[in-house]
Amino acid sequence: MIPQPNKLTSVTVWSGVGHMRRFLTLLTAALVTTLTLAGSADATGTGTAWVGTWGTAVTGAATPPQPATTFDNQTVRQVVHVSTGGAALRVRLSNEYGAGPLTIGAARVARSAGGSAIAAGTDRPLTFGGRTEFTIPRGAPALSDPVRLAVPAQTDLVISIFLPRSTPAATQHSSAFQRTFIATGDATREANLAGAQETTSWYFLSGVSVTGNARAGSVVAFGDSITDGAVTTVDANHRWPDFLARRLHADRALRDVGVVNKGIGGNRLLYDGNTLPDPPFGGLGPIFGDSALSRFDRDVAAQAGARHVIVLLGINDIGQPGSISPESEAVSTDDLIFGHRELIARAHERGLRIYGATLTPFQDTTIPGYYTPANETKRQALNAWIRTSGEYDAVIDFDRAVRDPAQPGRMLPGFDSGDHLHPNDAGMKAMADAIPLRLFR
Repeated sequence: MIPQPNKLTSVTVWSGVGHMRRFLTLLTAALVTTLTLAGSADATGTGTAWVGTWGTAVTGAATPPQPATTFDNQTVRQVVHVSTGGAALRVRLSNEYGAGPLTIGAARVARSAGGSAIAAGTDRPLTFGGRTEFTIPRGAPALSDPVRLAVPAQTDLVISIFLPRSTPAATQHSSAFQRTFIATGDATREANLAGAQETTSWYFLSGVSVTGNARAGSVVAFGDSITDGAVTTVDANHRWPDFLARRLHADRALRDVGVVNKGIGGNRLLYDGNTLPDPPFGGLGPIFGDSALSRFDRDVAAQAGARHVIVLLGINDIGQPGSISPESEAVSTDDLIFGHRELIARAHERGLRIYGATLTPFQDTTIPGYYTPANETKRQALNAWIRTSGEYDAVIDFDRAVRDPAQPGRMLPGFDSGDHLHPNDAGMKAMADAIPLRLFR
């Protein structure tokens, strides 16, 4: 019998049981290949190897006596600094702390030309589920459709969203150390928002991913204000995760590795933000965020292309009770170790490699109630466990990188921002320089 081609599959059909088995094997392989290609294709035609290139951790809004922020018929243009580049991007918005639906009248993305200006020829509309106008349900994020736009590594993007109706800033990141521009009306297409109001918070925005190398993936920096970048120079991108991203990009073998910053000022490992009602800290609890144990799945495990996690958490658990939070939330070293072990277990369950960072010095900090000899004993004990237990996949010794060898409980003056707790720009660089790049190879 002359073999006849199957017109639907282009696979030759042969007579006989043995030949039929061979045909079915080939057909199955063809279908698997087809399904694999279909699963790896998207609207950009560039594949679904999405890698996180920028991110921030969202929180609720401040509460009284802190002032509220509400937008009404306004455009919010936000600047973000990407770590690694790609041929296409997606933007993640968030209404995760909203009390009701969030209406977006328009959203656009472009490369930055500095400040609020966009680079000519790079402006693109953002659609979500095919819509240019859309509503994000209460408590939900929203992921944009893929956008074809070449995104060079280590550059800035501007993301503009138009809020057509009265919209409380219920989901935000309050300490961006990056300017955001607010203009009247739908100014999403404007090349420059000259004269716009300025703030240093991000609103309803939590991430950017790019098409990249799936094998490289991204590093999630998971921490508190020191990871967040307090009190570094505004618009300079001098947080330690930014300096790490520059080191990775300078290494030919690691330039495809993205860095996503999920630090929150005031954040704790074991307790949510829960400040006392009196000034100066009253109303700030919500912007301190959910506990690290609460937010791990959203802020780490769910990040695009996440492969590695660096954990720097515990100093606020030690320092806040009795000063910012109730005494009932005081923790022991064993409590902190329990929290870190939980993060390790949950990271390993997701196939992530997780690295423990030692807590940096804080002796004589100007933040009321933080430093005491007993609190220093807890810091030293937790650092000893991180260094010697072997439970983390590796140790990053930030303490050693910034401490004063002559006074180990204090930060080196050249690395001190002035409050004796937060490193300055130089201290942030020293922390990033202490991270072994071999961890990401």
